[in-house]
Amino acid sequence: MTTTSDSSVSFAETDTRSEAMHSTIEDWIDDLVAGIDDAQASAEFQEWLDVQSRFHDYSYRNTLLIKRQCPEATKVAGYRTWQEEFDRHVQEGESAIWIWAPIITKRCPECENSPSYHADSDCAYDETPPDEWSEGLVGFTPAPVFDISQTEGEPLPDLDTAATGEAGGLVTQLIEMADQLDVAVQIVPDADWSHGAARGICSQSGLGDTRPHIEVRDRENDADLARTLVHEYAHALLHADVDDDTERSKREVEAEAVAYVVGRYCGLDTSGSAFYLATWESDEPAVVRDRLDRISRTAAELIERLEA
Repeated sequence: MTTTSDSSVSFAETDTRSEAMHSTIEDWIDDLVAGIDDAQASAEFQEWLDVQSRFHDYSYRNTLLIKRQCPEATKVAGYRTWQEEFDRHVQEGESAIWIWAPIITKRCPECENSPSYHADSDCAYDETPPDEWSEGLVGFTPAPVFDISQTEGEPLPDLDTAATGEAGGLVTQLIEMADQLDVAVQIVPDADWSHGAARGICSQSGLGDTRPHIEVRDRENDADLARTLVHEYAHALLHADVDDDTERSKREVEAEAVAYVVGRYCGLDTSGSAFYLATWESDEPAVVRDRLDRISRTAAELIERLEA
């Protein structure tokens, strides 16, 4: 597994940029799969989670690209965005961080291609002319962004996050999210806990209630209680359609990764986290890509609901 210290990449060459960005993501995942039971793989995975926690609204592909180019990045924006929205300027000589930006334009209702690609395709759709098509996502293109450390100018305004107040306030927020997520939640007094050493469980309620049912053992440490709630929410969102016990055990890593990302974002202590990726040992790279995507999407959903 390539270590972080020697893994920095650059996409300076225009002609090969797109291909290099694609291959960098694929190579990172291939390396992760090849060393899945190695301690360095877990360290690389955790470093990616750290970046994901700072860029929770970015896809796993973009956070992987940021990690490989500038792992210490904390806030990125385009050249003009820094100027026009933040009154900051990219310093001379700084190299761009390249990510994928969506291409939104009119697209064919049938093949979902832009007019130019539609014209060169085998699609026979002709019910409405291209100028009447609705806009939508037709692809992605490399886009340059810069980290705040590469800029100078006015300080950024203070931004409120879900981490305001004590962790007990976060616990309250998480419990209040249950209805939005269509999940039933119960904080069980320690004296009444009947699930052994488990800190929390997620199961189907039964008796006509199709919602996932979460039970969390109460404790004095609100920060730990909050992390357990996030972990079980992740199970509820990730496992509702999974019946296979082997796959459920593999998704334990996904749930813990979601708890780590949300915990880091909310300022909770995540130093005790450990990721044992060996359960993914039999997975193909495409399966691991799906897992990374589920982690980033589920963490983003929980963070966005906390922000709201």
